[in-house]
Amino acid sequence: MTSDMEMRAPRRHRWGKIDTNPDERRFLAGPENRLLELLRALRIFAEFIRGFRALSFVGPCVTVFGSARFPESHRYYQMAREVGARLARGGFTVMTGGGPGLMEGANRGAKEAGGHSIGCNIDLPKEQGPNPYLDRWVTFRHFYVRKVMLVKYSYAFIALPGGFGTLDEITETAILIQTGKIKNFPLVLMGVEFWKPLMDFMRGTLLKEGTIDPADMDIFLVTDSPGEAVDHVRAFAMKAFGLTYGPRLRRRWYLGE
Repeated sequence: MTSDMEMRAPRRHRWGKIDTNPDERRFLAGPENRLLELLRALRIFAEFIRGFRALSFVGPCVTVFGSARFPESHRYYQMAREVGARLARGGFTVMTGGGPGLMEGANRGAKEAGGHSIGCNIDLPKEQGPNPYLDRWVTFRHFYVRKVMLVKYSYAFIALPGGFGTLDEITETAILIQTGKIKNFPLVLMGVEFWKPLMDFMRGTLLKEGTIDPADMDIFLVTDSPGEAVDHVRAFAMKAFGLTYGPRLRRRWYLGE
């Protein structure tokens, strides 16, 4: 190899990335023909536009995260259900990932309390069919488009116990707050016992080694009380964002809404 040479991957080598959606698998496979890359970029842009149009009129949202794997009989499901109901009674639209488990619990609580219940669903091979307590849902192909929607239209996040997906949503939100990309954004972790190892790791390792600042721990409120969680969100949103109660925005037919 000489100085005027560079290493290149075979054009159809897949770099070890595997996805159940063939189109997304091709997108994540590495460099492709530039025209195909442009067409895929336009398709992703269209997915953003579809999400914007669907969610522009849902009202002030609070996004509730949590595992799809907890059944209705589990105490965390009942916790999610109460959180959803309290948020709805406080005037918030409850937004979730739209799936079963704790997402369903939050949507169900909102629906039963007479509030608005929204789902940002994701196209997956298992777990992720829309739950029956949604007033409206949008199904996305790409996780990153979905995560933008969950942040863009929310005034707070409440995270119940969950797995990799919930951890991803928590840490990405914490990064956005830490770096000032979003400001004055409540992030509540429900389930003191469940999240204790994570919080211990943050304090005992990340903080101790200096990879985060002491102020970064103030991003989180950890509680077992749905009432405390919703009161924190309501007080924060009213003060920081100036939310008030008033008529809903009107749709404009000439914008195709």
